[in-house]
Amino acid sequence: MNPAPAISVRGLRKSFGATVVLDGLDLTVPEGSVFALLGPNGSGKTTTVDILSTLTPADAGEVRVAGSDVRHDPRAVRAAIAVTGQFTAVDNLLTGAENLRLVADLLHLGRRKGQARAADLLERFDLVEAAASSPTTYSGGMRRKLDLAMGLMGDPRVVFLDEPTTGLDPRSRRAVWDVVRGLVADGVTVLLTTQYLEEADQLADRIGVLDGGRLVAEGTATELKRMVPGGALRLQFADRRSLDDAARVLRGATADPDALALEVPSDGGVRALKDVLARLDEAAVEVADLTVHQPDLDDVFLALTGRPTTPSDQKVSTS
Repeated sequence: MNPAPAISVRGLRKSFGATVVLDGLDLTVPEGSVFALLGPNGSGKTTTVDILSTLTPADAGEVRVAGSDVRHDPRAVRAAIAVTGQFTAVDNLLTGAENLRLVADLLHLGRRKGQARAADLLERFDLVEAAASSPTTYSGGMRRKLDLAMGLMGDPRVVFLDEPTTGLDPRSRRAVWDVVRGLVADGVTVLLTTQYLEEADQLADRIGVLDGGRLVAEGTATELKRMVPGGALRLQFADRRSLDDAARVLRGATADPDALALEVPSDGGVRALKDVLARLDEAAVEVADLTVHQPDLDDVFLALTGRPTTPSDQKVSTS
């Protein structure tokens, strides 16, 4: 028997006035996995997170998080989750350690347990040396890590990260990625919204593309890339004769005589690769080298939504 999913959404609907933001969204996220939700500005990513985390009521649909119904048992949901928004929620009047102890007090963890939990998280997030300093002295990446640590004080089973690396430099972004990988290694489920397609490619077990309030595509990064035409196998040959022989065998391929290379349209799958190599082997044509080229997630995003991704250096806010 399969375990219950960490997040289950069926027929989720939400409108703000006459504007329909979510129009029958269905979503399932297994325990201990990372699900990345991509979508253009205004596609409903943040609204989805707000509903799943009990911050905004849905108009219709069934939503369960960590086994509890969001509408009928919101307190149980809140006890099982952590939420990190697009902007950090740290208190600049407190030190890093004091921020964590404040959260411990709000969660009624008790003095000893709260101090132990705070010390563990400061160590885990490499913030020990900065623990006695105000967050005003922190870098953007350090502030984001402190914000994440504050959310983890309650030892949540499900973590919602709404564009957690927006505005961070590449080094800080990768530090946050390491934190996310560590959470999943501990069995935590992460739902991530992001405008950075590399982020989804690096972190997510599965990716959903949200547009018009619905998931227009869902799958692994590899599965989504195969949905978009433009993939190819690039075959390299040792001499011109081998190139010409291969071109006769693989009609429709594009030859590059100067590079002694042949580009064969392909979805990049194992079956297609085996077929090409078998045909060349039958014709006694030897391949010197082979590479697989696939469309990236930017191509997928554009093909599915009709819009390009937001530039990586632009700060965005989705509703």
